[in-house]
Amino acid sequence: MAHTSSPDDQASDSRLHSDLHWLFARLKQGLATAEASAVREHGLSLWGYTVLMAIVDAPTRSQLALAHAVSVDKSKLVLVLDELEAAELVRRRPDPADRRARIVEATDAGRRVLDAAREDVRTIEEGLLADLDPTAAGTLRSVLGRLAGAPVARVENGQEYDNACAPERP
Repeated sequence: MAHTSSPDDQASDSRLHSDLHWLFARLKQGLATAEASAVREHGLSLWGYTVLMAIVDAPTRSQLALAHAVSVDKSKLVLVLDELEAAELVRRRPDPADRRARIVEATDAGRRVLDAAREDVRTIEEGLLADLDPTAAGTLRSVLGRLAGAPVARVENGQEYDNACAPERP
């Protein structure tokens, strides 16, 4: 059964509903649920969609640079790239500057799939932001974009990505 209550249904001054981690986690959960379904209709996973966007934005990135750009473990990235390559959405070629490295490029089919999926994701995002006026929606995107850069890197303080909500490993 899906959880359908919102912070508006709760006391707005509760500790939980003013905690940034919970707020961002709830937004991510809701967006991931809706967007996973949308991108699946285009033959993509959410990771595939994210990686494909990054490739189209900067096609000359190495796999290592791509892993850093999308904040994913290198081994997970290889699996995602394998899926995208099998679907003929990307191709990998040797980097002329370093034959051990691979450059990842989107194919024409990959660009078309991404454009179609991106339209569906935009519709979902617009639905999420529909209760905000356009200025507030633009400000939210701008602030989140700024926070996702140096400020979050500063609080991570060089620590490896970890699922903070997962049980402790022995």
